Amino acid sequence: MSVPEAATAPDADADAAVASRRRALATVIGVVFIDLLGFGIVIPILPFYVRSFLVSDVFIGLLAASYSLMQFLFAPLLGRISDERGRRPVLMLSLAGSAVAWTVFGLAGEFSDLFGLTAGLAVLFVSRMVAGAMGGNIATAQAYIADITPPERRAGALGLIGASFSLGFIFGPALGGIFASDAVVTAARDLFPTFVPATRFSLPSFAAAGLSLLALASAAAFLPEPDRQRRATGRQSLVGQFVTALRDTNLRGLVVAFFLVSVAFSGIQVMFIPFAADIYGYDETQTAFLLTYIGVLGVINQGVIVGRLSRRFAESRIAVAGASLLLVALAAIPFSPQIGSVLPTIGGPAYLTRELVALLVVLGTLSLGNGLLNVALSTLVSMAASAETQGSAFGVTQGAGSLGRTIGPPAMAALYAFVAYWSPFIAGAVLVVPIIGILVALARRSVVP
Repeated sequence: MSVPEAATAPDADADAAVASRRRALATVIGVVFIDLLGFGIVIPILPFYVRSFLVSDVFIGLLAASYSLMQFLFAPLLGRISDERGRRPVLMLSLAGSAVAWTVFGLAGEFSDLFGLTAGLAVLFVSRMVAGAMGGNIATAQAYIADITPPERRAGALGLIGASFSLGFIFGPALGGIFASDAVVTAARDLFPTFVPATRFSLPSFAAAGLSLLALASAAAFLPEPDRQRRATGRQSLVGQFVTALRDTNLRGLVVAFFLVSVAFSGIQVMFIPFAADIYGYDETQTAFLLTYIGVLGVINQGVIVGRLSRRFAESRIAVAGASLLLVALAAIPFSPQIGSVLPTIGGPAYLTRELVALLVVLGTLSLGNGLLNVALSTLVSMAASAETQGSAFGVTQGAGSLGRTIGPPAMAALYAFVAYWSPFIAGAVLVVPIIGILVALARRSVVP
């Protein structure tokens, strides 16, 4: 009996290691989802919160840009620190910081009442910027997944991060609307002590802070530090990290690709709602349904389809296919009504017009292309970086993405307002062209799998 038992011991150890990796993967995905859910909760209140300070709507865009700018500055820093000090402490520190930031964000109105509108607005921006800085922990979460996942399964695992984003943007705004509703605000005023403000702005913010604390508790209880080799090198500045990445032939093109796709896609995200209102005549509720549709498709694409495709095709080929689909979809969005007009008559409910069907197909293509491209790019980054520099590599590429999300929305809004309604979508499609060139060159050189 002793021989068979000894022979099965390695198998038992291997099974235990696989189970441990799965638990760690499930935990980090859960932590990311809870954190992003909190981020999504505050989305519905942002424009109205800014307007409550009696300032121009320009400040809505500035507040959105401030979050992405701080992500750009801090994602590489958090990634580098996670390489040196560990993934777990960086994730926990950033979650604690997010809880503080969202709490203060909800109190900005109280600061305005006590110290004036300017002080309240300053608190709003500072807390939003701190939340953006802590939001740079996505790079650390990606590096954690790369640490615990075999290369052949990395695309599917990283796709779950994308699915977490989509789920956060599906359920987060809905929860935010609930917490900002009159019924919930009235009930909270009856329950809370008098010194705790209960408004349609504070309650969603406090809920976001509570979710960050829940994610922090989950990480503290269930998230182990991955077993990996830590880097012990001299520190680099943010600029130095980008210069190093751009000198690396494996990473240079990927950093540029992350930047360009973020400029294109973030700008389109901002301008799609005005397009749907101006061209299709949709109101807020109808456009919200369209955004939910995109989010649901994003979960399916990034959580299921990408993982299955990665088992059959190289990541570089998936990235090229995703970029190509994204280019076609971006160019087609503004002409969806014209595309729909040539479709055959469609039966069914009156609202299901040919023009709407065309738009849904184009948005489905957009979601699939974006999902394939983003997950494949993340996988290519993990393959291009060494085991001890995963955090820095993801920090730099996510920082480039955050910089793109800082530039994209105001640039595309200016095109929409001063050129033509179709111009931001065509500009986004044009930006995808060099991305395809970069990816084709990488595939031909076989620098990364």
